[in-house]
Amino acid sequence: MISTTLSPAALPRSSLLQRQQLALAMIQRREPLAEVLTLLCHIVEAETPLSVRAAILLVDPVRNVVYTAAAPGLPDHYNRAVDGIAISPTIGTCAAAAATGQTVVTADIANDPHWAGIAHLPLGLGLVSAWSMPIKSSAGVVLGTFGTYFNELREPSDGERELVAFLAVTAALAIESAAT
Repeated sequence: MISTTLSPAALPRSSLLQRQQLALAMIQRREPLAEVLTLLCHIVEAETPLSVRAAILLVDPVRNVVYTAAAPGLPDHYNRAVDGIAISPTIGTCAAAAATGQTVVTADIANDPHWAGIAHLPLGLGLVSAWSMPIKSSAGVVLGTFGTYFNELREPSDGERELVAFLAVTAALAIESAAT
């Protein structure tokens, strides 16, 4: 079993596919969803530059909000503050990706109007750029978002986009499996 407190550097030295297989084995064993999603965040953080922090937010379709399911590199106070943010195409990246079903990129949080009222949250942690990709069910329904934050002004590289897209499929499988 992988501990949710495991740091990215402590992940077993293995290929990306082997790390994904760890997550798939956890899903098969029906380990807690939070642990599987935390592992996926750790994989993103381990496979990308040190300035990256990953988070997975889930959609609450009844309340039409997102809430944190895994964000091991972000402090609890941040995660509590973003829990319950309304799903809207005009709020941040995760809420916007959940609303639109599309990847949303913010290269400069401080100067993006979609972050008005909440920019202080990531900026207070030194996180100045963010992007989020929707996690979709096998039927195409948005289940959540895979968010990535940077402590430098930039957009995600092609490799980072491919990595998160690859792991978002695993996240969807975990979320759907946990719901059954």
